[in-house]
Amino acid sequence: MSCFQVAIVGSGPSGLYVADALSRKLPQVRIDLIDQLPTPLGLLRGGVAPDHQATKNIARQFERVLSKDCVRFIGNVTVGSDVSYSKLKSIYDVVVIAIGAMTDRRMGIPGEDLAGVYGSGSFVAWYNGMPAARDLEPLLDGPSVVIVGNGNVALDIARLLGKTEEELAKSDLSSHARLKLAATAITDIWLVGRRGPLDSGFTPAELSEFNDLARVITVVDRTQLPPQAPYDMPEERRRLVEKNLGLLRGFSVGSEQAEKTIRLHFLFNAAPVEVLGETRARRLKLEKTRVENGVALMTGDTFEICADTLISAIGYRSAPFPGLPFDDQRGIVINVQGRVEPGVYTAGWCKRGPQGVIPTNRTDALGVADLILEDISESMSPGKAGGVELDRLLAERGVRVVDLAGWQKINVAEIARGAATARPREKFTRVAELLEVAASGTGPGE
Repeated sequence: MSCFQVAIVGSGPSGLYVADALSRKLPQVRIDLIDQLPTPLGLLRGGVAPDHQATKNIARQFERVLSKDCVRFIGNVTVGSDVSYSKLKSIYDVVVIAIGAMTDRRMGIPGEDLAGVYGSGSFVAWYNGMPAARDLEPLLDGPSVVIVGNGNVALDIARLLGKTEEELAKSDLSSHARLKLAATAITDIWLVGRRGPLDSGFTPAELSEFNDLARVITVVDRTQLPPQAPYDMPEERRRLVEKNLGLLRGFSVGSEQAEKTIRLHFLFNAAPVEVLGETRARRLKLEKTRVENGVALMTGDTFEICADTLISAIGYRSAPFPGLPFDDQRGIVINVQGRVEPGVYTAGWCKRGPQGVIPTNRTDALGVADLILEDISESMSPGKAGGVELDRLLAERGVRVVDLAGWQKINVAEIARGAATARPREKFTRVAELLEVAASGTGPGE
């Protein structure tokens, strides 16, 4: 009996959830998970904060998916250069686009191209040891860091900048980032939100972590905090906002702790309008805002704060490959509830934008898998060459493919390197290193 040949482009949580669902619900299927990196796991490896090890425990579930007989990991393959999108459509019965969204959105203000200004996607990829950002070398040599954004990513960055070496000891923060952060002399971290605390995107769990940091005192202007969340808010959202307000009120008390060497300032209702400096960022010009009907309106009242380093955490967009139907304004794959074109689907952040956490992607991915099963039952029949033809094409083009065995060698070697310093893992951060380990099973040069 012929098998349905499925290609999933992207081996992060969304792609893996789709693969898991299809492998369980479709008896005759062969699934190829194609990733441009030699490593799977996507956002789990490159986006989750290195001090949030509990979140990364879900990797065990994903490893089980990768180990299924009907699933193959095909790493170090770039769709668009190693194999075209049109070719994938011609050789697979089903193609799922699950490429995520980690390209930074720009602020669109003068001065954002100065040295010392970074997008959070690049900055997070740098400290997580992703090869594309390995050589970012961010400027962290001044006393003041400004983070524009009021979501969990902004909190992650602020927390890692504020933690001591001892507090980071059990994380898998990459060694180049550990050395850089240990050498900083930061005294002030600013978290800037265009709107007020009622509209912030961070969660109480993330916010509460600042209560226990050894050298960080969190400062909040009580006059920016409303007495309570509006009663006409949806109940679930209202409960979350009330928890956040309670935590923020607690931060505004006892801000005189002299032993704390870093001040974390929450600054609401302020929109960045210009980065100031001659050759690098030095100050940030902001304009006060007021919120009406959920929209931040400029008031014309401007002020400045020191900004030796500026990190913009205002959202992400996907990076398409040639031929992929793409909404450039929204930064997502064009789709109707997950359907892109006949036989092609999309899931995760590239489908709906960078919203939600890993469990949210699971719900989304399961819905897309159901769409595929529905279409298969109604109109599709297997018959395309799938992985056999892809293997032939990649071999013909001399592409060094990393399979599951190669990834397992990388995984074992990284864990062993981490164990040498009592850390969960020490990543290899360059593609050449990863390919050498995948081929040999030892560290580079060993």
